[in-house]
Amino acid sequence: MEKAKLISYGMLLGNIVLLVTGQVLFKLGLQRAGGFVWQKMITSPLLISGLALYGIATILWFGVLTRLPLSQAYPMQALAYVIALLPAYFLFGEIITMTKLAGVAVILVGVYLLAR
Repeated sequence: MEKAKLISYGMLLGNIVLLVTGQVLFKLGLQRAGGFVWQKMITSPLLISGLALYGIATILWFGVLTRLPLSQAYPMQALAYVIALLPAYFLFGEIITMTKLAGVAVILVGVYLLAR
């Protein structure tokens, strides 16, 4: 793979990881705040950190959009669903069913086809 494409996909992966990490911080922050409690949310370091990661992810996304076609880059963000299963299972104790795993397999095949 050529260097420019490798950099583009690296930026895209970085964007996806930042988005998933931001979501994990949102979930942790909301749990600690006791749910959607506005007064606690606006001072939560976890929620503020999640928002900061989203900001960085957006800047990376701008870079991705200058390098890859939208029709290729945007659907590849579906990898966020795949990556999000890991903290869902390990941090939050969520159940990963065979149906979810089948969905992940479909996403992975789709991303592979898009990357070709």
